[in-house]
Amino acid sequence: MDQTNTDTAHKESALVTSKPYRTKRTETKRIEYSGNEKLAQCLFDHQIGMSQGEELSRHHPSTYVALMLTRPRCNQTGLAFFLIAPLLVAHLCIPAARPHTSKFLKLSYYNPATGKYGAGHDDLCFVTSCVLLCISIRAALMRHVLAPVGRHWGISKKKDVTRFSEQGWMLAYYSVLWPVGMYLYCKSPYYLSMKELWAHWPERELDGLMKAYILTQWAYWAQQVVSVNIEARRKDYWEMIVHHAITISLIAACYAYHQTRVGHLILILMDVIELIFPLAKCLKYVGFTTLCDVVFGVFLFVWIWTRHVFYLMVCWSVYYDLPRSLKQPCFRGAAEDVVGPYPAPEEGWAHLLEPFVDPTGAVCMTDGITKGFLAFLLALEGVICVWSFLIIRVTVRVLKGASAEDVRSDVEAEEEEEEEEVEYEMVEALAIEEDVGVESIDLKAWERRTTKRESSSRASGVRVHRSQSNRKELLNRIGCEKQID
Repeated sequence: MDQTNTDTAHKESALVTSKPYRTKRTETKRIEYSGNEKLAQCLFDHQIGMSQGEELSRHHPSTYVALMLTRPRCNQTGLAFFLIAPLLVAHLCIPAARPHTSKFLKLSYYNPATGKYGAGHDDLCFVTSCVLLCISIRAALMRHVLAPVGRHWGISKKKDVTRFSEQGWMLAYYSVLWPVGMYLYCKSPYYLSMKELWAHWPERELDGLMKAYILTQWAYWAQQVVSVNIEARRKDYWEMIVHHAITISLIAACYAYHQTRVGHLILILMDVIELIFPLAKCLKYVGFTTLCDVVFGVFLFVWIWTRHVFYLMVCWSVYYDLPRSLKQPCFRGAAEDVVGPYPAPEEGWAHLLEPFVDPTGAVCMTDGITKGFLAFLLALEGVICVWSFLIIRVTVRVLKGASAEDVRSDVEAEEEEEEEEVEYEMVEALAIEEDVGVESIDLKAWERRTTKRESSSRASGVRVHRSQSNRKELLNRIGCEKQID
């Protein structure tokens, strides 16, 4: 009898001591993670089904909303397919809808008299469909082709497989687009001639291949903005956002102002680096360090010449050749009946936006517009200079024999441990918030997790300075030395 009373007392004591712990953990985690995007992603990573998600929504609707909002992040191919599929079905099955759906599926503004294509607002529909197509192809290629290839070549870490797949996608894209751009450039009248960049302006119509090339590049960079924001954020996130925003703005402005010649030249100057750099990264991940060193040397050489010599030659041509080529800077009308040149309006700013509003309206390359273009080009060069400074600094440091691989690996491992710990605690919080009995609460597991976090905190040591951390991140982005597991 005394033994029974003692057991009952122990159970009641455990119940009393466990309930406050459960309540405290529930309230803390609900405030911190309820509706959090990372929690939703974590649910997918741990294969929590929709039935549990629906059960979760009864008590935590904000978390369920986050779960649904981040679902495309886990299946980008499916998202793009289900957005494009209705267009295809409507185009094939509803003849009356084809004038509208065709804008998304083929180039618009074809002129049978000239065999060329004009520019207009319907081109945004084609760009949108290309963005979705790029997202779909990228996700499918990374998941079903590049990731298995990376694992086949011995890449074991999940993070490295992801990075290898990302670089492989860029290598595949630019292996197609850069040769196409070079083919168009070699056949163009402005091949190796800066002054010809401004001749016969404005070109109201383009060849089909040139128009498809420009719009595809526009869509690709828009897709890059989407990808940067739906994937794990890197330390150079804002630099990438600024770079992508400037690039998209320049492509859109060049297309609207019919300056596709200079836009085309800038793209091929930039794209050759985007072809070499992913190749070096892929070689690093699969372990071909010697070949990676050679490719990285080529990358450094091409980077300096294309981004700091040839690109600045284009900027100089914008500053010097463009104003001298266009004495009277304004034109109006379609391709077959262009009126001009005539002087620019002396008052108002409406003519600056007219090319975006009316593709056949007035288009002017005044001194102010030229300076605006040049400012954007130099802003892009400023971002490139920041990257160049870091690249050269790290290269010199490595050539002097400084060991960077150990430090860099420590940072990567620390980030991975923190990532895994956060995901583990999110799922733990969800489990604690469920209505379970006292017997289901494992206090020893909590003690083990606490001990693990304390030992991890002691092992992590002192945080490095931010500038040093940036150099380590750059080494991870461009370095070719073998990583230490």
